[in-house]
Amino acid sequence: MKRREFLNGLMVGAAALVGTSAALRPRRSLAQDAAAKTSAEPRDLSVGYRTIDVRGRSARVFGLVGPDGTPGLTLDAGSGFDVALSSAINEPTLIHWHGLTPPWAADGVPDNPAALLKPSETRRYTFPVGAGGTHWMHAHTLQEQNLLAAPLIVRTAEDRKRDEQEVVVLLHDFSFTSAEELLAKLKGNAAHGAKPMDHGAMQRMSGMQHMMSGSDAAGMAMPGIGAMDLNDLDYDAYLANDRTLDDPEVVRVEKDARVRLRIINGATATAFTIDTGQLSGELVAVDGQGVQSVPGTSFPVSMGQRLDIRLRLPKEGGVFPVLALREGNLERAGIILATAGATVRKIAVEGDAKGPVLGLDLEQRLQPLRPLKARQADRRFDLSLTGDMAAYTWGVDGADGLVVKRSERIEVAISNDSMMAHPMHLHGHHFQVVGINGTPVAGAVRDTVLLPPMASVVLAFDADNPGRWPLHCHHLYHMATGMMAYVTYDGIG
Repeated sequence: MKRREFLNGLMVGAAALVGTSAALRPRRSLAQDAAAKTSAEPRDLSVGYRTIDVRGRSARVFGLVGPDGTPGLTLDAGSGFDVALSSAINEPTLIHWHGLTPPWAADGVPDNPAALLKPSETRRYTFPVGAGGTHWMHAHTLQEQNLLAAPLIVRTAEDRKRDEQEVVVLLHDFSFTSAEELLAKLKGNAAHGAKPMDHGAMQRMSGMQHMMSGSDAAGMAMPGIGAMDLNDLDYDAYLANDRTLDDPEVVRVEKDARVRLRIINGATATAFTIDTGQLSGELVAVDGQGVQSVPGTSFPVSMGQRLDIRLRLPKEGGVFPVLALREGNLERAGIILATAGATVRKIAVEGDAKGPVLGLDLEQRLQPLRPLKARQADRRFDLSLTGDMAAYTWGVDGADGLVVKRSERIEVAISNDSMMAHPMHLHGHHFQVVGINGTPVAGAVRDTVLLPPMASVVLAFDADNPGRWPLHCHHLYHMATGMMAYVTYDGIG
């Protein structure tokens, strides 16, 4: 499949949010794996329509729900992923299981290789769930903007034994304008007066990326070059579990109890910093993969990434907001943890200070609980992320030769030569971060890593899942305009 064909598939509608429930066709099996433990009957999951309230206005959006109306899935580690995905919307769609490592045929990217799921169609997916973790599922089309996403939580036996309450938080950015119109405006705005990137001048910024980390660098300009762009879209609202901060979800918790936050940044174009406020947290996992505990109250999370944060409630109880601060701006979303009898007061949607600019400070501190086995790389690839704001096009230079062989250890060095940050996600694998800004590290195992402007990272993974796997920016509109590459196994495609 050529990149143009992928991008055409990506444009599957997010605008037509009208329709009726559809009858289901007979189930058919997809990507069955003999190693998977399947049940007699699969779990039902349906793509449908929902109506939510956003700042006093009704909005019709997509949803992914089970038979009881609960969004998403909760599965057991080591079991089989056996799901019958049905569509009750009036346009084609497809769902990607972000964080799992299914066979290529089940990955959920349109025409790579599976066809879009048609209205009224049901498709059965069976493959091993794998280890536990905080994951999610979402459309790999512009429908993602209209909230076609849901949690996908895989719980271990240890998770079930722990004396702690789990709270899942799915973050999103929301617009009353359709994704197609937003993309057209981005391309139209860029075509009318935006300046092309001066890549020669940007090289003068090399080595200065660390200055931006955690700072108020919105609109920051370096000598001789244009300003760093934090956000190319301003949304109508920022949501935590479908709700804005002026009407947040209030989660009842016990005094002197432990809470595990499973936070998913499902936003299409917005990075956040999680602020636990009065409660000191412990970061214990990123992208569903365990890390050595990192204490703190402020934890960055870019698009597609996940955080597991453990909190301890005080003996006296109270009200404890957990906020998601929009990068470089005053807006915020969040939930409220409250013990019985505590008075919950209104919280302003805008804070007093802008949210921090995301950098690599935390990434440099992360240490995995289960790193990759030590091994020399069999192949190494060098990629550069590029962009042209004048045309609003983005790309991955050096990706044409990304061909690997099964059982090889692969290293991919990625440098960001653009003035926007890019959270890069690899399908079908988990990688370890083994280099940051030219320094070797034994970093986290994950599936999505942030590259701030002028930063570089090196990723290592084992080629153990044959296919043609996307490696792309998880900013929806950067992906839609070209920041997409493929890791292709020799002999495929």
